[in-house]
Amino acid sequence: MHENRTTYPVRKTQMYQQLQELPSEYKVLALVKMTKVRASQILPPRKKLKGEVEFVSIKDKVAQKALEKMDVPGIKEMISELTGQCLFMFTNMSPFKLNVLLAKNKIMLAARGGDIASIDIIVPAKNTGIAPGPMLTEFKEAGIPTKIDQGTIWISKETTPVKKGEAINEKLAPLLGKLDIKPVEAGISLYSALEEGQKYAEQEMIIDVEEIRNEFAQFHQEAISLSIEVAYVTPDNIGQILSKAAQYARSVSIESGFMTDETKDPILQKADAQARAIAGQAKDYTPS
Repeated sequence: MHENRTTYPVRKTQMYQQLQELPSEYKVLALVKMTKVRASQILPPRKKLKGEVEFVSIKDKVAQKALEKMDVPGIKEMISELTGQCLFMFTNMSPFKLNVLLAKNKIMLAARGGDIASIDIIVPAKNTGIAPGPMLTEFKEAGIPTKIDQGTIWISKETTPVKKGEAINEKLAPLLGKLDIKPVEAGISLYSALEEGQKYAEQEMIIDVEEIRNEFAQFHQEAISLSIEVAYVTPDNIGQILSKAAQYARSVSIESGFMTDETKDPILQKADAQARAIAGQAKDYTPS
């Protein structure tokens, strides 16, 4: 006969209590799906964001039970997204900023079969320190030329067995690990987030910082150009407006023949050129 459990592991109980307490202490609750995330990917951001972000890794069923009892706006919408191992982040920073910071804390990982190479995988010519034996076959199958020297396997020529964007096969992946080559860039990103009742989906929180920076720079330049054109004076453009006004005044002065200390030379040069042109025309003139 089945009996309901009355006791639970201490760690699960502690995480359950955390999930009940933390949503009311922070403005933002963010969720990360751990399906394809390795533990080594969590350590750098956890260390970097210590004091700003509270991390709680927990199984879906425990999380569901904890959140179901929470009276926090929007929390019920996240319950259906809890599948498998979940990582919760609690913070007072914007979920958009948090996602950008997570993107900056990517690390290079050893490859597993089927992973996609984040870079060109370059295997340099060197002494591997590996004793001859079955490993020679692995190098041969990977297309990496070798030789035996001083009792170890040497890679005789630099090779690139996999290009960026290509899949790493099951046989090559462990060989790269033995050579300490880490060709897979990995990080974590938010799956969803809740900020004071407002829920954000994964795609809504992806921000291209460089693109936005370029757009702001373009908008700023366009605003400066417009303000100069309409002579709307600001501390940023007053020098350019005065320079433009001075250039216009100089051009009008030269065109109208109004002499000043700055324009007398170009006015006289213009008058001389006009006089020479007229004289040349008069010289060539033949009465009919």
